[in-house]
Amino acid sequence: VQLQASGGGLVQAGGSLRLSCAASASISTIPIMAWYRQAPGKQRELVAVVTGGASTNYADSVKDRFTISRDNAKNTVYLQMNSLKPEDTAVYYCHAVVLGRNFWGQGTLVTVSS
Repeated sequence: VQLQASGGGLVQAGGSLRLSCAASASISTIPIMAWYRQAPGKQRELVAVVTGGASTNYADSVKDRFTISRDNAKNTVYLQMNSLKPEDTAVYYCHAVVLGRNFWGQGTLVTVSS
């Protein structure tokens, strides 16, 4: 499955962005989809996870600010990011695990200015 991330850009602190991850195949049977991010000079970290049953989990650093969701009819996963902070600046990647294989999107850059 191919994943295409979009929606990144430059935003001021306190602003909002919505990232989208469009899959090339049906996501209805994909049990876990997630967003990761990698800031310059840092390791990639998990940001948010959504299961097939729409259960969600978040990194402490984004809890109450970010919302992950999935639209199986559109084969798309979203990440709504509110109250953005400069430390949220990173390349954001969508991720899926299908039959034990990891699939990654190409990444979309989010830059938050202070």
